[in-house]
Amino acid sequence: MDIVKGDTVEQFNAILAAIGSVLWHEYVLFALLGTGVVFTIWSGFCQYRALTHGSKVLRGTYDDPSDPGAINHFQALSAALSATVGLGNIGGVALAIALGGPGAVFWMWIVGFFGMAIKLTEVTLSMIYRNTDDPENPHGGPMWVVEKGITRLKPQLAGLGRTLGVIFCITLLVSTITGGNMFQAWNVAGLTEQYFGVPSVATGIFLAAIVAMVIIGGIKRIGAVAGRLVPLMVGMYLAAGTYVLLVNFSAIPETFALIVRSAFSSTEATGAFLGGTAGYAFLFGMKRALFSNEAGQGSSPIAHSAAKTDEPVREGVVAGLEPFIDTLVVCTFTALIILVTGVWNRTAEAEFIAAPAVVPVEAGVWSIEEMPLPDRKRGDWSGGEDIFMLVQGDASEQQGNNLHRINGTIGEMEDGTLIAKWGDLESATRPRLHENGVYVDYVGAPLTARAFDSVVDGLGKWLVTLAAWLFAISTMISWSYYGEQGIVYLMGEKAVLGYKIVFCVLIIVATLGIVTTSEELDNLTSLGTGVMLMVNVPIMWIFGYQAMRAYKHYIRRLKNNQLGPEHEPPSMEDIITGRDIR
Repeated sequence: MDIVKGDTVEQFNAILAAIGSVLWHEYVLFALLGTGVVFTIWSGFCQYRALTHGSKVLRGTYDDPSDPGAINHFQALSAALSATVGLGNIGGVALAIALGGPGAVFWMWIVGFFGMAIKLTEVTLSMIYRNTDDPENPHGGPMWVVEKGITRLKPQLAGLGRTLGVIFCITLLVSTITGGNMFQAWNVAGLTEQYFGVPSVATGIFLAAIVAMVIIGGIKRIGAVAGRLVPLMVGMYLAAGTYVLLVNFSAIPETFALIVRSAFSSTEATGAFLGGTAGYAFLFGMKRALFSNEAGQGSSPIAHSAAKTDEPVREGVVAGLEPFIDTLVVCTFTALIILVTGVWNRTAEAEFIAAPAVVPVEAGVWSIEEMPLPDRKRGDWSGGEDIFMLVQGDASEQQGNNLHRINGTIGEMEDGTLIAKWGDLESATRPRLHENGVYVDYVGAPLTARAFDSVVDGLGKWLVTLAAWLFAISTMISWSYYGEQGIVYLMGEKAVLGYKIVFCVLIIVATLGIVTTSEELDNLTSLGTGVMLMVNVPIMWIFGYQAMRAYKHYIRRLKNNQLGPEHEPPSMEDIITGRDIR
């Protein structure tokens, strides 16, 4: 029975993975990047206005308590950022560099730049079409844009608009439950148990209690908490990162040169890095940036739609800052920390004196013979630790060479001797060891932690754990609001309380051990976000001219001094707490 159940789960995951590979095909990503380029040119490089005028709007000089909305511009941006600045900024960037090399960082910058235009456009549209029947509790997002927009253009197609809005909200809820909730809790619980021995379920209960206390108060409390939490967590992370960069200051100029060189040419294999072509650097950098800042996905416009303003473009300009902060600042810090410390191409943790043999498992499948592990250069091995060795086999399109990894884990024999238990590698030709070195497999966040640890021993463990907690909590509270707005669109306000209860219960469920791998959640998340993208990007192309028309009209009035500001900036305390709009 268990075998049948296991096979069913594997088949279901395989189906989801196949659908996800289509939804997130590289041509879809190219189309999204092209959308950013089009709106950048159409708007006359709106990134400049986002950085200049958007920063002034954040200071509260344009805030008016009589405008419709629930939170100020700063809180709206903080709420949106709290959903995008998360574990992906720590672990996702590390993964992009590990797979695509330093050149991936350059393409992250490019995508982050054009993502600013995408954010401005999609948020402006959501502000134009948001529902303000209750001025103190507005509702907005792509679902309202597509329903109202199509109804205005073609009243006879109103049903189509509603159907597309429903599809978007269903996939929004899938993404909320998985990536915005359970995936966050699962990661934090696992990390805390690994480092500190705290049972996962205890972490889940504590997380659920914190999240419940915030989301029960609605968008005003979410905005107030995000307004305090986002500057704290980003500031803490950047401060620690700055210290690491100062210690390695002499390596920074060459690191920037390496990033640019690697963006346009293949990067040779060195140490733990298998090598990478320019094409794969582009692909992984683009994926990481788009996944991180969620440009074009249609989620953050839901948070921005709660902003108190009667000028749709004003919040759109503020939203343009989101990819800048998320990708061009936070992700760049992570990337530089990993590159200047050299952990991305680190040397082996240990060396076999006598090389183990590469042995056949079956036709076309190979492994490495099990042998007692050699002594580690620093510290001791621990059971269950993930490791790998490098072999030469079939040509790899991704690396541009013939290098491959054979992954393994550390096991223990009856006499206490630690041995390496190796997995398999498919290869038409018999592989041979590239070297005798054994590497520890730092995947995602652990690689970033290793970079911090290389400067101050133990810093990575504490910093990454604390950052993971703060980033996860902030992500969950913002995504809970996204899901709430999907529920409001589908079923009305009466269903919100039940939704919030289920949302908090699922935090605990994620830490009970029912979900054993991130693959199960990641496949569902990719499905949800992929369909959101498929619905939202066409909406931008169909109605984007309205956002561009509104943007240019707003900028003309701004240049003619017709838009204020009408008062002096309030204090930062008032902005963060939202007292400036009360």
